[in-house]
Amino acid sequence: MFNKQAKPTEGPVMRPEPTLAPTLDAAPQPRKAPKMASLIANDITIEGNVIGDGELHVDGIIRGDVRVPRLSVGESGHIEGSVQAEAVEARGRIIGSITAKQVKLLGSSFVDGDITHEQLTMETGAHFQGRSLKFQRPPAPVAAPSVVPAADVTQIARPAVAPAAITPGVGQAAPAAAPVNGAATGLNASH
Repeated sequence: MFNKQAKPTEGPVMRPEPTLAPTLDAAPQPRKAPKMASLIANDITIEGNVIGDGELHVDGIIRGDVRVPRLSVGESGHIEGSVQAEAVEARGRIIGSITAKQVKLLGSSFVDGDITHEQLTMETGAHFQGRSLKFQRPPAPVAAPSVVPAADVTQIARPAVAPAAITPGVGQAAPAAAPVNGAATGLNASH
């Protein structure tokens, strides 16, 4: 409908830089969004077990076992049950056992239960009642000496040569020897 022709201009002509258009063959790489911690707010109470693959922050109440990779319990947080995690940071209350590689009890924390850990950190003011149990790492596997079953003595000792055996000449192989009466050379056979 409209036909507009560009008028020639005097001076250098500025052309825009070419942009790279995505090709159909190259699929865009999905970006991994950083995982945010799940939050149980201070006005939430959960009755039951909590299991997950991400980080969990508890400001509310959980009455049940908790199993997550990373757990943090806020000052208003309260857990009544066992805790299993890679790392636990507690500012609130945990009534139950804790099993984690790293456990950090901050000054406002209250823990009543055994703690099984590799590393335990407690700040001044933290309350802990229970046993502190260090992880017992299984000893590194030691190469067990290979045990060879005891062989039959008649298989180890040389068999006796038959009386009619021919002595080999130069360049000839000795004939196969056969045991006499099942007795082996070097062993006394008493009948």
